[in-house]
Amino acid sequence: MTGFDLSSRDEGRRGEPVRPLSPEFPLSHPLVTAPIGRTLLRLAGPTTGLMLVQILIAAIDVYFISRLGTDALAASTLVFPFQMLMLNIAFGGIGGSVASSLARAIGGARHGDACALIVHALIVAVAFASAFTVFAWTVAPWLYGLMGGVGESLQQAVRYSNVWFGGAVLFWIFATQSSLLRGAGDAATPGLYGLVGSLVYVPLAGLLALGVGEWPGLGLVGLALATMITTAANVVLLGRVLWRGGMGFVPTLVGVRLRRRLFAEILRVGLLSSLTTLMSNTTAMVMSGLVGRFGVAALAGYGIGVRLESMATPIAFGIGIGLTTLVGAAAGAGAWQRAVRAAWLGGLLSFGSIGLMGWTVALVPEAWARLFATDAAVIHAGVAYITRVAPFYCLFGLGLTLYFASQGAGRMAVPVFAAGLRMVATVVGGWVAVEKLDLGLEGVFAAIAAGMAVYGGLMAGMLLIAPWRPHRQA
Repeated sequence: MTGFDLSSRDEGRRGEPVRPLSPEFPLSHPLVTAPIGRTLLRLAGPTTGLMLVQILIAAIDVYFISRLGTDALAASTLVFPFQMLMLNIAFGGIGGSVASSLARAIGGARHGDACALIVHALIVAVAFASAFTVFAWTVAPWLYGLMGGVGESLQQAVRYSNVWFGGAVLFWIFATQSSLLRGAGDAATPGLYGLVGSLVYVPLAGLLALGVGEWPGLGLVGLALATMITTAANVVLLGRVLWRGGMGFVPTLVGVRLRRRLFAEILRVGLLSSLTTLMSNTTAMVMSGLVGRFGVAALAGYGIGVRLESMATPIAFGIGIGLTTLVGAAAGAGAWQRAVRAAWLGGLLSFGSIGLMGWTVALVPEAWARLFATDAAVIHAGVAYITRVAPFYCLFGLGLTLYFASQGAGRMAVPVFAAGLRMVATVVGGWVAVEKLDLGLEGVFAAIAAGMAVYGGLMAGMLLIAPWRPHRQA
């Protein structure tokens, strides 16, 4: 991969690319000039491969939790939306903004900015991690109760949450390190390290959660500890890669001044991206509350269905992360037609692959539910979710992939609007289904499906009608 000579502190004026320092560091980076399909495959392939492995890991996780009983399954369902909120913001919201900022700096040959972004990104990561830990230790237990948690399931949720979010800073640093490497065009290294960490996690999680011999294990807390241990190891390993030139240059902390402009560049896209994630997870929490009104078995069955959704989402995430870098580099170089073509290629790939997964499981919903539960009521709720929601995963995947592409372009207005409309359609639709039409649990799931259709349709429709173009100069 082409690197940068950062010995010069010439950053250029704001918005202007810096001249190449030597023929070794060309203004036209391979991310801007290489064929779109091949470049997207190189960027998205390792991350998507890792995500596919993590689909299996997630299924094994559900199996471990199901062995702990219905209360544990319900407890994990309560905590799960908050976990996904933080991870999606860390890897997708702020992490995607970090990757896109670095990619735009590379595309525009802004060498000084590329180096300085590392320090700024790590500061942002630690700040967000601290906020999530405080939130989990103070406000989250109250929210678990509002979402339907009672008795033993609520107690287990609080214990699990306290430990898991206690290691939030590890997740955030790992997400930032991965995003920096991907933004520089290296998706293989974080993908490889994540794969090894996932493979180590499985036996460690089984041991700590279920125990061995006469030792009963730590239950859900054991799963949290296993995640923290493997993530800490990855933080150390990726840190070595970064500080040995893994991004094409050797970072330095010497002489790097903190600049409001670089914080703004990360947060301008990152906060809007995080807002869409917040709306998505708020929707999930509200819907969990609606489902919880139908009992613990319904909540556990819903958890099985949501886990399937979480297994499909990483495919869009993997493709989308590749698009963030590819579109970001093109935007930085002013190649907007290339950015739009890349977005459509990735979006349609996501639509087809996730659609195939959702449609397949929707044909055999009971067989899928029985992999994780034996209670008839839990299976019934899981089947009700899968048959109504899984066929619409394709549209959700399309919308999510275009969201990541929008990060790379630095254009977040449409994704924010689409996420807001999805939240309104899902929450209001679910409330009407339960309170006004008396459609029960099936009506709640139908509203979730409608929200996915609105989201994907709007994201694709707006890009088709109004493709990205350069901002007009004042």
